[in-house]
Amino acid sequence: MPELLTISNSGTFPWESYDKLRNLSDETGDKTLDELIEISGYSYDPVQDIFYSNMDPWQRKMGYCRLFDEAAAPMGMIVDCEPIFFNYNDKQWMIGFWKGQYDLVSGAEIGVYTRTLNGNPLRNIFGAYYQSANDDELLQMSFTLKKNGKVFFSRQDKHWWLTGFKLGEFSQPSELSMTIKLTLNNTIMRDAFIDGLKAAGYSDEEFTYFGTTVGFNFDVPHTAQPITRAKTLEWIIQWKNEQLCKEFQEITGSSTTVPEKIKVIEESAPELYKKVLRMGRFKPLYSMYQAILTAIVALIVIITGAVFSNIFL
Repeated sequence: MPELLTISNSGTFPWESYDKLRNLSDETGDKTLDELIEISGYSYDPVQDIFYSNMDPWQRKMGYCRLFDEAAAPMGMIVDCEPIFFNYNDKQWMIGFWKGQYDLVSGAEIGVYTRTLNGNPLRNIFGAYYQSANDDELLQMSFTLKKNGKVFFSRQDKHWWLTGFKLGEFSQPSELSMTIKLTLNNTIMRDAFIDGLKAAGYSDEEFTYFGTTVGFNFDVPHTAQPITRAKTLEWIIQWKNEQLCKEFQEITGSSTTVPEKIKVIEESAPELYKKVLRMGRFKPLYSMYQAILTAIVALIVIITGAVFSNIFL
C-alpha cells in the first residue's frame, strides 16, 4: 500500500492516519442508512466523502460482458469505458476502466474479470461472458480521479472492483481522467497486460512500468465506445442527470453531513432517495434486465436506420 493518499489539490494524507480514521468511522453515522448502503454493495469513506464498493457485494456474481456497457446509457449512465484484454495463466483476462456520470453520482472504476480459454465458443455481438476475479486473482491497484485537472479523490486496494463515487456531483466523462497503477503478478502477466494496452491503441509513450507495476492515464478512450452512446441519447441522459444533481444540491443545500443530506432527500424526494441507494454501474437485476431490453431495441433501431440510410441514399 503506498505511503500517501492525495486528498486535496495541494496536499497528501498519510495512509496510516487514513486507516485509523476509517477504523473509527467508515460509515455515515446512520445505522439504517449504513445497512441499506451495505446491502447495495457499498461503504462510505468519510475522509474523502465518497462511496466505494465492498469486496463481496452482490455485483460480484454478475461478472461482465459487453452488453453491460451497452446497457449503461439506457440505464441513465454516460460513462467512458476502456476494456483491456490479454491472455495469462490459461485464462483470458479483461481489466476494464470506467469513468463518468452514473445517474446521481460522478465516479470511476477498475474491474478485473476472467474466463477460461476453452469456454463457451458461442459468442454474440456483445462478446464473451467473464466472471469476476476470484480471491486468488485479486490485484493491487490504485487510481486518482481528476476533474478538469484537479484531484477529485483517490482509491487504492488489493481488489477485483476498485471504485469511487461522489454523490450529487455532475460531470461530463470528458472532464474526468484517471491516473492508474496496476501491480501484476509477475513479469509474464505484466508483459501480457502491456500487449493488451498496445492492442487497444496505447503507444509506448502512453504507459510506464517499474517491476511488475504498470502506470498510465485514462483520459480519452482508445477503444470503441458503446453504440448506445448516440449523441442525441447522450445529451438527453446527461441533461436529466444534471437536473438530478441540481435537485439534490438544492434540497440538501443547508445540510453539512451525509446522513443529514440523505435524511432530507428521503423525506423530501423519495424517488431521488431510491436513486441514492442504487448508485454505481450496476443496478438491481430487474432494472438491468429492463435496460438490456431497451439497449437491444435501441441497437436494432440504430442498425436498421443505418441499413435503410445506405439503401436509399
